[in-house]
Amino acid sequence: MPTPLYNVIAAVSWPLLHGLYRLEATGVDRLPPEGGFVLAANHTSSFDPWPLGLPLWPKRQLFFMGKVELFNPVLGPLLRAGGAFPVRRGEGDVEAIDTAVRICREDGIVAMFPEGTRQVKGLRKKFEHRPRTGSARIALTAEVPLVPAAIKGSDRLSRLAKLRVSYGEPVPLDDLAGQSLRDAQQEATNRLMERIYALRDTL
Repeated sequence: MPTPLYNVIAAVSWPLLHGLYRLEATGVDRLPPEGGFVLAANHTSSFDPWPLGLPLWPKRQLFFMGKVELFNPVLGPLLRAGGAFPVRRGEGDVEAIDTAVRICREDGIVAMFPEGTRQVKGLRKKFEHRPRTGSARIALTAEVPLVPAAIKGSDRLSRLAKLRVSYGEPVPLDDLAGQSLRDAQQEATNRLMERIYALRDTL
């Protein structure tokens, strides 16, 4: 269940996202109805976790990584209460991965953005930018579904662009059981990104 602070943030965000930005979500029925999973999406704005997570509220909340620099004495408690946990980006933060695995095993939803950094305006990032394999690693280690999603409009908030989110079917992982973790997470990531980009093209 969502934390009390997450409920407050979601309740305040609801009229903003659905009124001003006309948030539209499709594919919610494709999500696992219970249990933990990794929800991975394209990344165009720091605002992305909110349109991605709000369609699941009030039943579920998202947990997501935030750069460790933000977790100061003032912001840290608020970020943690809102579902964020720290990660040292670019350092292969094992502690953050372990935290994400634990959350998934405890029936939580971990939101990930395999592209790592936000897409740069004017550049269309495809497979050449080598998406990170952390989403797949967490799902495979925790033995939970790896679910693709796509977001559109969050990079044009100042223009009051309509926000659209689409959730897809979980990525097939069962056939990767006999592979090494490294090979399995790379193949899972390839499948994941194909589905994310396919969903994005429908928005």
